[in-house]
Amino acid sequence: MGLIAAELIQVQAKPVLKWAGGKMQIINQLMERSPKKFNKYIEPFFGGGALFFHLNPTKAIIADSNPELTNLYQCLATNPYKLIELLTTFRNEEDLFYSTRALEFNSLDPYHAAARTLYLNRTCFNGLYRVNKKGQFNVPYGRYANPKIGDPDVLLAASEVLQRAIIYNDDYKAVLREHAEPGDFVFLDPPYLPISKYSDFKRYTKEQFYEEDHKELAEEVHRLHELGCYVLLSNSNHPLVHELYGAYKIEVLQTKRNINSKAGGRTGEDVIVTVPFKRSITQVLDTVPEQVDKFPSTRWMGSKSKLLPHLTEVTRRFEFESAMDLFSGSGIVGYMFKTLGKRVISNDYMSLAATYSKAMIENSSVKLSEEKARALLKPGKKIDTFVQDTFAGLYFTAEENLLIDVLRSNIKKMSNQYERAIALSALVRACTKKRPRGIFTYVGQRYDDGRKDLQISLEDHFLNAVKDINNAVFDNGQVNASRRGDAMSIRKDADLVYMDPPYFSPLSDNEYVRRYHFIEGLACDWEGLEIQQHTKTKKFKSYPTPFSSRKGAFDAFDKLFHRFKDSILVVSYSSNSLPTLDEMVGLMSKYKEKVEVVKVDYKYSFGNQKEGVVGNDAQEYIFIGY
Repeated sequence: MGLIAAELIQVQAKPVLKWAGGKMQIINQLMERSPKKFNKYIEPFFGGGALFFHLNPTKAIIADSNPELTNLYQCLATNPYKLIELLTTFRNEEDLFYSTRALEFNSLDPYHAAARTLYLNRTCFNGLYRVNKKGQFNVPYGRYANPKIGDPDVLLAASEVLQRAIIYNDDYKAVLREHAEPGDFVFLDPPYLPISKYSDFKRYTKEQFYEEDHKELAEEVHRLHELGCYVLLSNSNHPLVHELYGAYKIEVLQTKRNINSKAGGRTGEDVIVTVPFKRSITQVLDTVPEQVDKFPSTRWMGSKSKLLPHLTEVTRRFEFESAMDLFSGSGIVGYMFKTLGKRVISNDYMSLAATYSKAMIENSSVKLSEEKARALLKPGKKIDTFVQDTFAGLYFTAEENLLIDVLRSNIKKMSNQYERAIALSALVRACTKKRPRGIFTYVGQRYDDGRKDLQISLEDHFLNAVKDINNAVFDNGQVNASRRGDAMSIRKDADLVYMDPPYFSPLSDNEYVRRYHFIEGLACDWEGLEIQQHTKTKKFKSYPTPFSSRKGAFDAFDKLFHRFKDSILVVSYSSNSLPTLDEMVGLMSKYKEKVEVVKVDYKYSFGNQKEGVVGNDAQEYIFIGY
């Protein structure tokens, strides 16, 4: 084995399987059309993986819906020597072939199942993969004189490349939705459209792939194009392919179809569809300053952390010295403006948002030492027991409620406003991370999913949060400000005003207070709030907002656009909210000569639909008025 490993560097990785539809015969054409630089490689119809092995990418996501395939690749990536050893026990004999074929894949351990897959593939007729109605492999014995069942050099070379990939057994749409990002290279080699009555859909997988599936795939290709991915697709030279991909470059290649049962069908025409790379506002790489990564992440509803590259690209088009984040929420957008060297005014009607921005946007140098943070955990002579009295048995244990009250009491005594903001932000963050799903719309622990955060003590969460917030504090050379107040009444001005108000939709819930009432109460010490004692969660009466109705939202936008008509306007709003896109453009056009709309495919952290309409996929609109 040592000699084989030493010689591995000499071996070009190549497919380990004979695979119907394999791409080795057109590998040069595929390589010529592949991008020279990309972020990561994604191939969700992996099959034999010819292009993957030839490219040898440093970072990859590969997937297939066939569990026998993905199990083989996972075993080969994890322990190729064990697989090679098992393969030495197989012989090219018809009786052994059929007895091995009769074994149930799911009844075997992963490595024996992987060895079975490879053995059957190398000794069956033409490397064909086909199953019967019961899902059982039913390709006949191939009767080859000397098939190479397991070439150690080939397997070890393939293993080295596979070790740099993450391997999934999943549907292509799930893989692409979860992992495809701007700058990635996506190669799509789906089951081909049939070109004759002899074509067989089930050469590749246990699933059928019909014309409707190809239409859905084309929609996904269009999405990837808009997202800013490099996309290459192969298929048969079928009229539907030309119809679906007519907007892109389509090239026809003469190929051999070695597995066709009819001699006349053993030649064919493949097509390669090259989707041109689109660098647009949705394709932004390395535009967000590294300092932004130090901002403590949150799972707050509506947080715009995923939208930062797009907002950065939008705002960098303009020259401006000051920026206002009018509905700051988690504070991540205001913090981004701070990293860009702007003078930032951060505003929100919720105290917890204002506390966060006080600690990390307005504050430019003050940090809370570990010694002072630990001192806050020690009970004083007099402790305010409000949380213990009001929320006993609802969200945290009795010991945790006591610790929250100890921290509340000690934080209120702190004299430095920025140390106080850091400590209070850390308490808010600790309570959020210790709470299943980070929300307070229910009592008890029924959403405990075993996350590591839920196993960490509240005390450690607090101390960790202090460290994270301290790490985010920096001086951008500007005098920045945090304000808690109504956006409709603010009197300050800025060169650029960013608005991310609550989104109104008759199908969704924009009620921040309902989700976060406990930590909002912590941030303002429940001052001026009316707790609704009859409710199970002990929430308080919601803050008034014009964004709770269609007319209210329409009028509020009109007033805000008029109020800031002399500023550059940038507004985030969702495609499933009201006012509509056209109405928003019309409103902004009353006060701005030019209005642009950028559309970004977006997945919200929470599925927020009501009345049985569940989902969190939408488009995020960025309206720009100047």
